[in-house]
Amino acid sequence: MVDVRASNTWKAVLGDLQLQVARPIYDTWLKDTVGLSMDANCLTVEVPTSFATEWLEQRMYHLIQKTALRVTDLPLEVQFQVSVSDLVGRQIDEDWDDEPQDDVAASSESRHSLNHKYTFKSFVVGPCNQLSYNAALAVAEAPGRSYNPLFLYSAVGLGKTHLLHAIAQYCISKGRRTLYVTCEQFTNEFIAAIRSRTTEEFRARYRGVEVLLIDDIQFISGKEQTQEGFFHTFNDLHNAGRQVILTSDRPPKAMPLLEDRLVSRFEWGLIADIQPPGLETRLAILRAKADQMTVDLDDNIIEFLARKVQKNVRELEGSLNRIVAYSQLTQQPIGMDLASQVVSDFMQEPARRSSDPASILDEVTRHYRVNPNALAGPSRKKDIVRARHVAMYLLHEELGMRDTDIGRQLGGRDHSTVISAVGKVGSQINADTQLRQDILAIKEALYP
Repeated sequence: MVDVRASNTWKAVLGDLQLQVARPIYDTWLKDTVGLSMDANCLTVEVPTSFATEWLEQRMYHLIQKTALRVTDLPLEVQFQVSVSDLVGRQIDEDWDDEPQDDVAASSESRHSLNHKYTFKSFVVGPCNQLSYNAALAVAEAPGRSYNPLFLYSAVGLGKTHLLHAIAQYCISKGRRTLYVTCEQFTNEFIAAIRSRTTEEFRARYRGVEVLLIDDIQFISGKEQTQEGFFHTFNDLHNAGRQVILTSDRPPKAMPLLEDRLVSRFEWGLIADIQPPGLETRLAILRAKADQMTVDLDDNIIEFLARKVQKNVRELEGSLNRIVAYSQLTQQPIGMDLASQVVSDFMQEPARRSSDPASILDEVTRHYRVNPNALAGPSRKKDIVRARHVAMYLLHEELGMRDTDIGRQLGGRDHSTVISAVGKVGSQINADTQLRQDILAIKEALYP
């Protein structure tokens, strides 16, 4: 039996974690966890699978522990317990030998990795996402016939993963062989196949499906061997009339480390973007989310949240989750005072950037072994100019800094100088192997 106090405490922790981690990570590893029991020293959390337990303990434990301390103000140890249904389910799978595994393996695996709440019905449609929604529905109903490939892109938290899961679940429900993976999974499996000399099995797994969906394809940029493998996979599927759907945080042409032949193929079908939701759409999302949670919210609170949280859908839903969780944890009714307090708390948290100008400049000077002052200085030595241009490029691409701000950061240079440098690096990055390797090495050090 679930302990109500443990359940409410863990919901509050989840509401906080949802605003700290990427949505695919939250949805894959945290969303379906439940607080089981709690005492003065320990909070026990039920996790759907043993694999998820291992992943959370190895990769997220420190963050979870720190968040639990901040939310509860208690030095609780968080322990994970595998769901009994998973243990039973695995035993059934081991005992059930009559199922034709080759025909259902991909779809069965994808079904387990999909969020069952991400359906077309639960997706709130507005002017910001109408084209992407219609295109996603079209390829789900008739894979390989209309838009192939379908390439969806947007900033984080705007619903592209939701649509990808919706397509996959629809196709699986129609009996189509469907495979959904993240770009990271594809890359890891490809590398493992090369190392273990099982490339034929890898080919059969990916080229034997009717619908292939890959999330966050931008992470294939710069991985030359993986791009080669995906290029041939894409060609085989496309030539056979099989559907490919991809998501990214940017359009193909904005991926400077992506091979031209892949950029070209990504543009064969339809490229559709999702824009941040307007006020009306944000109101509709909050009302739908409240209905899903069976929470009765005053219209004033919904409008308050919709006006306060404008960045993306993930933060919008996260703010509501957090308010509901805190209400249950503290046994306070959801009123404007509670909503204002909770929203104020998380909106005052500092922005979490994977990098900043200083760290990029430090890493560039370290990589090229040049004096930090030289980047901003007047020197025209070849090695310093190259380092300076790469610094400008990374400040522009990674942080989205304005050209005038980049110029000011590097010795007060004119914005036209920055534009020229960024353009030069961007045009040479695919042709110049050394330049590409330099940038990859710097990014690897910035984002280990």
